[in-house]
Amino acid sequence: MQRIARTIFAAAAAIFSAPASAVEPVDVELVLAVDVSLSMSPTELDIQRDGYAAALTDDRVLQAISDGGFGKIAVTYFEWAGVTSQHIVVPWTIIANRADAERVAAMLSAQAPNSARRTSVSAALEFGADLFAESEYRGLKRVIDISGDGPNNQGVPVEAARDAAVAQGIVVNGLPLMTTGGVSGTYDVTNLDRYYSDCVIGGPGAFMVPVNDWSQFPEAIRRKLVLELAGADSPAWRAEIETGSLPVVLAQARPAADCMIGEKMWRDRSWMWEQR
Repeated sequence: MQRIARTIFAAAAAIFSAPASAVEPVDVELVLAVDVSLSMSPTELDIQRDGYAAALTDDRVLQAISDGGFGKIAVTYFEWAGVTSQHIVVPWTIIANRADAERVAAMLSAQAPNSARRTSVSAALEFGADLFAESEYRGLKRVIDISGDGPNNQGVPVEAARDAAVAQGIVVNGLPLMTTGGVSGTYDVTNLDRYYSDCVIGGPGAFMVPVNDWSQFPEAIRRKLVLELAGADSPAWRAEIETGSLPVVLAQARPAADCMIGEKMWRDRSWMWEQR
């Protein structure tokens, strides 16, 4: 019996003395999900990459990171289109200072973005949520920051994907791009900002910053990052809310937009056959 007891004790001691898996604490785990569907022109794709690179190295964004409890965030960046089109450009990476941010910016500039067919906001949200399981970091807050220029037209309904992410403790913020210039505007919807506020964003404090012209994009990204990284009680947050030139729209409690509008437009494609 003593031999058995000693064996059990030794096994328990080995378990509790084993080193825990390396998990690095950060203030925010941030997933940047960027639309590259065919409705985007090559120029617009470049504007997006350049805008994120500029925002991540902006002094105000770096200050918001520095002001956090840990003084660092973990970020990953992927581009998306249809259900099977997700491409990671920047894997999970720590940003704690300017040098870190410049390394991420360099990754964004290393290769040109590629467009792909369809628009699956829901698949992008599902892919983004899965990325947190692969992260070696643990943030006080987990955020998916999703930009796009049209409604979901492939995959599961966007509300279902959004609600599943929120149920995991993930905040979904949005950047609706109400711009023109891409290959086709056939599936554009009016009031895309309302679609995003009602159907895409969610979670505690979720918000979006709508973009009406590509000239606004760099400032929209910078402002959005500051608001995501700075606490709601911080001077940086108050300064952005009080003095920012672009609106910040919170999630709507009672959706008024048709969250299936993209799917309905895709099904009703009679114009394609009429032109034959």
